[in-house]
Amino acid sequence: MSDDSTPELRAGSREPGAQGPVPRAESAAPRAESAVSRAENPVLRAEGLVKTHRGEGAPAHAVRGVDLAVRRGEFVAVTGPSGAGKSTLLHLLGGLQRPDSGSIWLDGECADAWREARWAVERRKRIGIVFQFFNLVSDLSVADNVELPALLAGVPPKRARAERTELLAELGLAGKERSMPGELSGGEQQRVALARALVNRPPLLLADEPAGSLDSKGTREVMRLLSRFHQRGQTIVLVTHDARLASAADRVISFFDGRIADDATLDGGAPPRRGGISGVLELKD
Repeated sequence: MSDDSTPELRAGSREPGAQGPVPRAESAAPRAESAVSRAENPVLRAEGLVKTHRGEGAPAHAVRGVDLAVRRGEFVAVTGPSGAGKSTLLHLLGGLQRPDSGSIWLDGECADAWREARWAVERRKRIGIVFQFFNLVSDLSVADNVELPALLAGVPPKRARAERTELLAELGLAGKERSMPGELSGGEQQRVALARALVNRPPLLLADEPAGSLDSKGTREVMRLLSRFHQRGQTIVLVTHDARLASAADRVISFFDGRIADDATLDGGAPPRRGGISGVLELKD
């Protein structure tokens, strides 16, 4: 697994700060509205994102000046070869890594001055993240894994249990509440991870190769579920190296060598969304 897939618990090396508004002395000057979108207020916007990984060898330029806007309700797929920088981009958008330069806006609010503690709050409430390798807590039950983000976000226990019960039932996991992650199949673990990401009903879902470690059956399950939630208005940004899976989205961004090489909306000339996902689900084992 590449460094791009580092779990949230290990991401963010900056000193945590107090929750709430950033002190006046640390606040960045207001940034002018610019190139990407003046006409509307996207749920997510990035301008000029740059991220370079520096290790023992030569610097790796993972993201090179990326501009991106995601409208509310969109399903955006970012596709490209392994090593293109897709996962690094997703981690920057979710605050798991900090850009060397550039800016991110969430619901019109600039995140330049946010510390790790503020990003952690946003990931509990407004950004759900699904990883390739699930990142479930191995010594917690399925129920506890799903409820934990809700409890951390201050949701009353009774409501957290109700949300968990509803999600697990919808995801075909009723009766698995007391199971441990190691007792589940890969597809079941990823469905638990999806429930965990959605339990707080976040406006934005980021999915980093969610089917990358699954077989064909598990892949179809995950894509069917993503499509179902998208049909209900969930905003999704999906990273995948598989162009067949990307075809289920409304919009496909081709990412290569740290840059956006193409950004195409699947309009009326393409199959409607229902047909698109059906094509994915009909892939043979």
